[in-house]
Amino acid sequence: MKKILLCSDGSAFAENIYRYGAWFAMNLEAEEVDVLCVTDLRAQQATSTKNLSGSIGIDASENLLNRLVELEHEKAKINHQRAKLVLQQAAQTLKAEGIERINLLHETGFLVDCLEKFEASCGLIVLGKRGEAAEFASGHLGANLERIVRSSHKPCLVTSRQFKPIKRVLIAYDGSSSSQKILQFIADTSIFKGLELHIVTVAKDAAEQIAIARIESAKQLAQQAGFEPVCSVIEGHSEKAISSYIADRDISLLLMGAYGHRRIRHLVIGSTTAQMLRSSHIPVLLFR
Repeated sequence: MKKILLCSDGSAFAENIYRYGAWFAMNLEAEEVDVLCVTDLRAQQATSTKNLSGSIGIDASENLLNRLVELEHEKAKINHQRAKLVLQQAAQTLKAEGIERINLLHETGFLVDCLEKFEASCGLIVLGKRGEAAEFASGHLGANLERIVRSSHKPCLVTSRQFKPIKRVLIAYDGSSSSQKILQFIADTSIFKGLELHIVTVAKDAAEQIAIARIESAKQLAQQAGFEPVCSVIEGHSEKAISSYIADRDISLLLMGAYGHRRIRHLVIGSTTAQMLRSSHIPVLLFR
């Protein structure tokens, strides 16, 4: 893989975006790492005074507008300095993790719009589950996350707040095209070689023949890729069953499709995926 892309806003999740990004870059043998920090355009726009002149007078309106323009310029300078500090911290952490080739990128606009410009040259996108409002939105996903997963054609690693060395990997397999891509990914790369690989499929009944056939197919494909996976059909509601499996086996990375068989195309990421992202305390690698 030539390059991976890390998206950061300097939030509480940022440091572990860099640490997980470094781990994947090293194990995927990426040639370089891009770090993208996007200053939200709305953060430096001044309030319009075009409708105020009638109530406060033309002269007062012009004075206010001039002051707001000055304020907008000042905000732009502060945001640029903040982005510079965010990127410097990213470079420092990545270098400490052994990454040498780092490209620091700052854009002004909206992350989803800017992403298209950079994702074509990368093989993996890394971003935090939540952004700057993480302290106040612990039960929610970041505003950009779902839009990025929906629009990007590259695998997306959604990082957790706490870094945990990756030792045991779990594939949530449902037979969909996105879960097929997961098996192809582990076959094409050596990133998980030597790690403990688990594959589960969730069913209402562990004796369900379709589920058994599905997990056997996944097992064979994983074995062809050189793994001896621990495979199980687990019963229950998908989110709860997978979460319990993660906790019971001390799983450190979850791989799953962004959509299952019953997704609403191009509207939302799958409901199970969204629930797992909200509740998971480990990173989740998503495939479309």
